[in-house]
Amino acid sequence: MHNGSMTRIAIIGGHGKVALLLSALLTGEGHSVTSFIRNPDHGGDVAATGATPAVLDVENSTTAAIAEALAGHDAVVWSAGAGGGNPERTYAVDRDAAIRSMDAAAQAGVDRYVMVSYFGAGKDHGVPEGNSFFAYAEAKAAADEYLRGTGLAWTILGPGALTDKPGTGLIDVDPSPEGDRDTSRANTAIVAAAVLDLPRTAGRTIEFRDGTLPVAAALEPDA
Repeated sequence: MHNGSMTRIAIIGGHGKVALLLSALLTGEGHSVTSFIRNPDHGGDVAATGATPAVLDVENSTTAAIAEALAGHDAVVWSAGAGGGNPERTYAVDRDAAIRSMDAAAQAGVDRYVMVSYFGAGKDHGVPEGNSFFAYAEAKAAADEYLRGTGLAWTILGPGALTDKPGTGLIDVDPSPEGDRDTSRANTAIVAAAVLDLPRTAGRTIEFRDGTLPVAAALEPDA
């Protein structure tokens, strides 16, 4: 994607664990990263990765304001989340703000959009309504479905159960739902960085877990 030139990547939800790992990877590869955060106090952590912190409260920002923030970037990665707990806030961030960010990316001419979702996301997520995870599952299903209907060059990532284990750079794609789902946040960041460099992953939902194949081979088996 960068063909030797620097690519400008925006990360929304820049203080999340995956986002911090991702911005360090991307800046290490020579990309320019703007990392959007809600809390100005998190700027130092973001800057330590090499990214440029920028304050943007996506939950309370209009589509036009998000578009203005995204202007001039080549790609956007959504890695934000309400963090569970309050269903209203979960819908406001994980569904509504995410959808506004997609419309904003289109308005700003930022064609490449990578969504960090989760393994098993979708309308048939199977989470019962009384479960505390229900609002998140519903919100992610709606956001992912909306993204698939946009004209953006989108990729949806579905990592399994996130852990803080070290990144091996080895994954299995489309794993069995019955099997082990452990997926390190570091490997999730490695996959997100990789798809930004692989235009052919656009239009794909990629579910994965820690596994046995190097990321590039797992993402583009026929390359």
